[in-house]
Amino acid sequence: MEVSFKVNGNAVKAQVEPRTTLSLCLRDNLRLTGTHVGCEHGVCGACTVIVDGEAVRSCLTLAVQVEGRSITTVEGLADGDALSPLQAAFRRHNALQCGFCTPGMLTTAHALLTDEPDASADRIREVLSGNLCRCTGYVPIVEAVLDARAAYGGPASDGAAGHAATANPTAGAGR
Repeated sequence: MEVSFKVNGNAVKAQVEPRTTLSLCLRDNLRLTGTHVGCEHGVCGACTVIVDGEAVRSCLTLAVQVEGRSITTVEGLADGDALSPLQAAFRRHNALQCGFCTPGMLTTAHALLTDEPDASADRIREVLSGNLCRCTGYVPIVEAVLDARAAYGGPASDGAAGHAATANPTAGAGR
């Protein structure tokens, strides 16, 4: 069946089986390989994309479910060859680690900062607790998100909040 939606501002069409996940449609049909597929159970968050402004697991979303909707992938965060402020902050803080979880971390953080540009370090840790980093690079990831808040209209980072972060993003998240 044919499904039509927007990806990173561009109208696209893809021929998919009804059981095709959005992650596979993005990667295989549309060659947008920035979206990574990790656990395929919605646990790791590597496949996170933004659907109409909300961060969703593309491995748990069928391509047919996004008919007529607007998708933003990690490729859509940059402005051409120029990194987005969030991507630049990840680079500056060495938050890229091995890079496998990075697309999901970036899209999750982008959705958070778009809705909550003044998100605290605790709130950032809470939201990112659904994304797993096998390199355990959570401290620089939280520091990068704190640093990028100003670009979304939030407060400038004082540089100290992230240093107080724990290595486990779920610590202090009330779980």
